[in-house]
Amino acid sequence: MRKKVMIVDDHPLVREGVVGLLSAQADLEVCAEASRVAEAIELAAAKNPDVAIIDLTLKDGNGIALIKVLKEQYPELKMLVLSMHDETLFAERALRAGAVGYLSKDKVSRTIVQAVRAVLAGKIYLSQRMTQHMMQRMVGGAAASSQSPIERLTDREIEIFQLIGQGWTTRRIATALELSPQTVETHREHIKEKLELNNTVELTTHAVQWVLENR
Repeated sequence: MRKKVMIVDDHPLVREGVVGLLSAQADLEVCAEASRVAEAIELAAAKNPDVAIIDLTLKDGNGIALIKVLKEQYPELKMLVLSMHDETLFAERALRAGAVGYLSKDKVSRTIVQAVRAVLAGKIYLSQRMTQHMMQRMVGGAAASSQSPIERLTDREIEIFQLIGQGWTTRRIATALELSPQTVETHREHIKEKLELNNTVELTTHAVQWVLENR
């Protein structure tokens, strides 16, 4: 019996490529495709996939937040992140949220089938580079001074920073994340402080550039 895979990515060409790779396998089938957080949650309930392949940047939100929701609602669902974002920044966050693997989009054609089968078998899938990075952190720790500024942001701050880069207003972010506008503004101030940005213009410019570089 084929294992069912749901793909959550806001790029149609990426979804098409992943569908092609997985559908060619005798033991896998793509049962659903989504480009938005809300759509993914609905399809997870309707299609009951065995694996969800999730991008971190979606049209209406953040992949890390989606992973947390799906993990709570469907604890048996295996989740694999497929992203252009730097794995050294996001892989640990994804695992803490409930994912069991992280795969870079620039390696998808070579490793996506291997990654899906690994997580279905109950394994954690990470690149050799990321595995080594995490082992070094466990053994020797990581000095705060060695972190990139982005790494100092919390998951919530990363989520808000990403939405700022997608052009969302404070009020829209507050509504989507069920926060007060004042709380969002507080997060914005913390982000500016951690990234050593002087004002709102610099924050917006930096966020937009970061989103563009990580699409």
